[in-house]
Amino acid sequence: MIRKAVIPAAGLGTRMLPITKAQPKEMVPVVHKPVIQYVVEEAYYAGIREILIITGKHKRAIEDHFDRSDVKKENKFLDELDKILEEVDIFFVRQKEQRGLGDAVRYAKGFVDNEPFALLLGDVITIPNCTRELMEVYKRYKTSIVAVEEVPKEKVSLYGVVSVKEIEDRVFVVEDLVEKPSIEEAPSNLAILGRYILSPEVFECIEKTEAGVGGEIQLTDALRILNKRERIYAYLFKGKRYDIGNKADWLLANIELALDDDDLGKHVREYIKSMIDR
Repeated sequence: MIRKAVIPAAGLGTRMLPITKAQPKEMVPVVHKPVIQYVVEEAYYAGIREILIITGKHKRAIEDHFDRSDVKKENKFLDELDKILEEVDIFFVRQKEQRGLGDAVRYAKGFVDNEPFALLLGDVITIPNCTRELMEVYKRYKTSIVAVEEVPKEKVSLYGVVSVKEIEDRVFVVEDLVEKPSIEEAPSNLAILGRYILSPEVFECIEKTEAGVGGEIQLTDALRILNKRERIYAYLFKGKRYDIGNKADWLLANIELALDDDDLGKHVREYIKSMIDR
């Protein structure tokens, strides 16, 4: 049973400037809700009831968002959030300086204690619930698992990429991991998409990880060390993954999720049709 989730949300959001000049990228709205609410809901609907959000400077809006609302107006999205807040304990810790994702995860050590935990990047939306799917795979293998997706070769340099050996449909043994490789160096086109189940052993591996790409402590490099101590698996996620850290995915997420919305879908489809018919 995975009881705890960690959500890193300390990044500066430079790819979304100037939208993120005065607000956290995790608070950028997608249809009815900020990005990070989708992430918290993903953990909640996967059955997790303890969540640690790792923030940084200028991120106070995230903490305020997860306070109980004083607004008395009926709103189904606000009501859903209030229901979640009644059942989930959400804690916050601040990353003291920008030293990379691996360093941010290090701040969760005391919260996690000696348990396996889910790690969900705070600016990534997955549909359907990728964390729930990972937890089902974890039940079978009881070891660290990373969710991956197939990406075009020309985009491998944007991600952590894995070298793998398939053992069953959509499940692989990880042979190696490389952070942001060049097209020539990439061992495959399977990119880590921001969802993990990790053993607590990862914290000791982070402590042994030296600065890598961008002069930062990369989580992928820590997982390379972990992979020498215990077997890591990769799970091929076939759903939708939106990286709200870039404007193209943010716009696409708003359009596609609005199309699926009961209230907005009809209006969006009519508008798109009118644009096509011009």
